[in-house]
Amino acid sequence: MSDPASQHIWVVDDDRSVRFVLSTALRDAGYQVDGFDSAAAALSALRQRPAPDLLFTDVRMPGEDGLVLLDKLKAAHPQLPVIVMSAYTDVASTAGAFRGGAHEFLSKPFDLDDAVALAARALPDDTAAASVPASVPGTPQLIGDTPAMRALFRAIGRLAQAPLSVLVNGETGTGKELVARALHQESPRARAPFVALNTAAIPAELLESELFGHEAGAFTGAAKRHIGRFEQANGGTLFLDEIGDMPLPLQTRLLRVLAENEFFRVGGRELIRVDVRVVAATHQDLEALVTQGRFRADLLHRLDVVRLHLPPLRERRADLAQLADNFLAMAAAKLDTPPKRLSTKALEALRTHDWPGNVRELENVCWRLAALTVTDVISADDVEAALSRGTRRAAGTGVGDGADWDAHLSEWARQRLGAGAEGLHAEARERFDRALLEVALQFTQGRRAEAAARLGVGRNTVTRKLGPGRRRR
Repeated sequence: MSDPASQHIWVVDDDRSVRFVLSTALRDAGYQVDGFDSAAAALSALRQRPAPDLLFTDVRMPGEDGLVLLDKLKAAHPQLPVIVMSAYTDVASTAGAFRGGAHEFLSKPFDLDDAVALAARALPDDTAAASVPASVPGTPQLIGDTPAMRALFRAIGRLAQAPLSVLVNGETGTGKELVARALHQESPRARAPFVALNTAAIPAELLESELFGHEAGAFTGAAKRHIGRFEQANGGTLFLDEIGDMPLPLQTRLLRVLAENEFFRVGGRELIRVDVRVVAATHQDLEALVTQGRFRADLLHRLDVVRLHLPPLRERRADLAQLADNFLAMAAAKLDTPPKRLSTKALEALRTHDWPGNVRELENVCWRLAALTVTDVISADDVEAALSRGTRRAAGTGVGDGADWDAHLSEWARQRLGAGAEGLHAEARERFDRALLEVALQFTQGRRAEAAARLGVGRNTVTRKLGPGRRRR
């Protein structure tokens, strides 16, 4: 490792206090340091003297910003490591920095010891990411300023440029598809399709056709050729959600496609070649599924080249205010009403909730608040009411027409018990199961496998509970 005294670092930031404390910390570590208050000043100095060994730059500055400075530095000195600093940590900023060739992204406010350690790591290596074409501008989809989310944004910024498979892990409702979309939107594939498929929502016997397509006449009901999701995503990104629920036989075929980038449609003889980046997601422990024999180890290794973890909302409560404000603004725009504001106590009520449904639950609550709160300022009582309505709905105690399902069930039980009925629990279970399964079959036009998938039960359960007399499809 080189002697710090022989290494020269430049700090570019219009904030004098940041420039001073960072420069002082680096000097205390033994480095030679020069500070500049603008990109123009740094570029002017660069024309008059040798380039530094390392440069720190802020993003938002008067005149040319830090990303413009980064582009110009990389054009003239491609091997110069540049660390980009910003208080605005989001996917677009971090991806823009890494796309431009930044060595690292440092979120403000930062620990000075961490910044000095980062400089030490950056200086021995002349590594600099290759510049790639700019992505299509888009609105950031992921929101958060906690350390876990900042780390996630930095990871997305790096991985977006690499043609690697990514496995996104996190609880239901944390925003796994948003991570996949961000990886796509900030990648060189951004102008190609992004195609998403929830593998748990498709019956097993239809999933193969949904993924790979089928030819006309491949099976009963296949009246014409169907193009599958792999072909739809050619050149772009395919997001496979709930990959842990994929049947084993289909896992084998998926593994082959990932290895060879080619496949046959169901019932087809034409070899289809595709260029698709696969991003998979799950809330399950895939290693445990491998141990249980429910998931192929070789497929896990193929998908899990890089793993990104999305923290649950309860572990990043500091992001609640920012998330809620964003959702309330979205709801106001959609409803064409003035945006609602959270009172201090309302925000505290949100922070004390456990959020089992994570960010998706928070979004739903904010939409209810935007639609139902009468005043412009949301109170703690409004929040409690919205949360309790959501809890009842999630528990299945309310129905679409507003009737109280619990009350009807209670009244039925009182009448039966009053009439001297016994074995009421078994009777209620039987009637509940039959009603639920009958309605599901109505929705799926008699297709038992699809009805079972919609209800989250096995097909054999449907057959057993309804009996063999009903026509199969």
